[in-house]
Amino acid sequence: MSTLSEHVDTLENRVSKLLHKYTNLKQKNATLSAEIKLLKEQQDTSKAEIEDWKNTCDSLKLANSMLGSDQYKRDTKLKINALVREIDQCITQLSE
Repeated sequence: MSTLSEHVDTLENRVSKLLHKYTNLKQKNATLSAEIKLLKEQQDTSKAEIEDWKNTCDSLKLANSMLGSDQYKRDTKLKINALVREIDQCITQLSE
């Protein structure tokens, strides 16, 4: 009989340890999930900031080329031609 109670005690100890480990892992999982969420938000913010800086850089390149810089003349001409084509398409659609 004592061996049976020893087995039960051992089993109870193991179950208790497993429950403790489960609780710890559950808390760690919640912490890591919160950290993942925070990092994703930071990544989205960084991506938006990068896009803003790219747009600013493109605008500055365009402004620089309009001020007479030879470096970006070709890009400016291409951009102006694209805008003119787009305006022509709009006029065509309006006239139909």
